[in-house]
Amino acid sequence: MAQTCRLGLLLVLLLPVVGASMPSTVVRLNKAMLSYVSESGKGPLQRAMQVTVPHFLDRSGEVLRPTRVQILNVQVLRLQLKFVDGVGVRLFAAANFTIKVFRDPEPLELILPMVLLADARVDQGSIGTPVVSLSSCFSLFNKAIVLDGSHSAPPALLVRVQKHIRAVLYNKLCLSVSNLVQGLNVHLGTLIGLKPVGPESQIRYFMVSKPIITKDYISLDINAVLFLLGKPIVLPVDATPFMLPEHVGTNGAMATVGLSQDLFDSALLLMQKAGSLNMDITGELKSDDNLLNTSVLGQIIPEVRLGGTPVATLHTNNATLRLQPLVEVLASASNSAFHSLFSLDVAVNLSLQLSVSKVKLQGITSVLGEVKLTVASSNVGFIDTDQIHALVGNVFEKPLLDHLNALLGMGVALPNVVNLHYVTPEVFVHKGYVVISSGLFYQN
Repeated sequence: MAQTCRLGLLLVLLLPVVGASMPSTVVRLNKAMLSYVSESGKGPLQRAMQVTVPHFLDRSGEVLRPTRVQILNVQVLRLQLKFVDGVGVRLFAAANFTIKVFRDPEPLELILPMVLLADARVDQGSIGTPVVSLSSCFSLFNKAIVLDGSHSAPPALLVRVQKHIRAVLYNKLCLSVSNLVQGLNVHLGTLIGLKPVGPESQIRYFMVSKPIITKDYISLDINAVLFLLGKPIVLPVDATPFMLPEHVGTNGAMATVGLSQDLFDSALLLMQKAGSLNMDITGELKSDDNLLNTSVLGQIIPEVRLGGTPVATLHTNNATLRLQPLVEVLASASNSAFHSLFSLDVAVNLSLQLSVSKVKLQGITSVLGEVKLTVASSNVGFIDTDQIHALVGNVFEKPLLDHLNALLGMGVALPNVVNLHYVTPEVFVHKGYVVISSGLFYQN
């Protein structure tokens, strides 16, 4: 029974959330990414090509003799990847195989030039991950070059040796490339893993449709689901489909990531539901530079709560955040109990600056304009907000910013796979969405 429950939980985590209004993101991988993969992929491809060659049966004498053949070294001289419109990626590799034939009386060493061509399809997996598969693969061999110093071999023997090696490599090389692709798929599967946002909240990404592939990029439509205590955060209204415009971000960037307004709305709704935006003044903000702890208000305002869901607004080159905390002002009675004097609705407009660190989107805020106060309720009659505005505004503003910036500094994970980081990212704010242009770095 326990195993059945664990399996059920695993399926819940792996399969897309059905019926929820989900924010969208778009990840666009550009030509520059292929250039990076081509350069960093030479090593793994060389190791994969270092296959075992079975013994060659030498028929040159009266007795059939098995002769050992070994690949001493593989050097990938060139590796090129390019997008194939509507299909996936085409691989072109040129390599030299240094081969030793252990025949009597002297071994024979030769270099066998080879060109490998393969097409890989990129599709959507059943659990919402990218899946790569080889659709075609074949190799072409040039004439072998006998290395200087090697014992001369009869031309007929050299032809037979080359034929043997080519027959083996023709089958094994494509199998080795296929194995590399399968390993890549395992790695791509980490896209859907749950990533922490806070102590009790997580985010999970998954593909919602087949990738769009052009000669310039591959574009993945990805949904993000935020969880609080294992339950998905659902927006009050259906999320509108997000389409990333064609020409955004920085030219030459490896990756272009578009984040919709809905993602920000969900993140803020999660923060509100988790209560992480509430401040326990006397319990959490005890520090030397916190004015609330040294003023009279520090003892009579024990908590600040958000009266409504925070609102993020994305304009061209400008992101803002609007908060509406509720401040309860209390008086201490002789029995150490607190009685409510009055409560204030506070409206705070903040400038939101976004940045990316490794795989996380982070933010920092500063106050725009004045903090506005209105009386929500009063047990002491008329309250003149003008008289308390300066005092409350000054002592409230800094703790609020410190608290909020600490939360935003924790960051929210962007779409990523294990060991892959965003490097030298640039963040652009547009009306209704945010674009990240970035390089990529794979850390072994």
